[in-house]
Amino acid sequence: MTVTPDPDEARPGDALVRTGGIVFIVGAVATLVTMAPLFLHTDPFPSYAWAVCMLMGVGFAISAAGVVRSAAAQRKAARS
Repeated sequence: MTVTPDPDEARPGDALVRTGGIVFIVGAVATLVTMAPLFLHTDPFPSYAWAVCMLMGVGFAISAAGVVRSAAAQRKAARS
């Protein structure tokens, strides 16, 4: 007999996935904004603006850590 968890209940890793998604979106928007001057033929942004684009990778890593944590919790629950 399996016990189905409540869908509204927060599971381990959910907060990390949500946070990673937000950080990824911020990085994606920064990438679009930073690339816009290349297509609009205006002065490019300074190098620190390009560094903000790296948040896409950071957000992906945070989300991946949340997925791994969630999988580990599910594996642990299945064993017990």
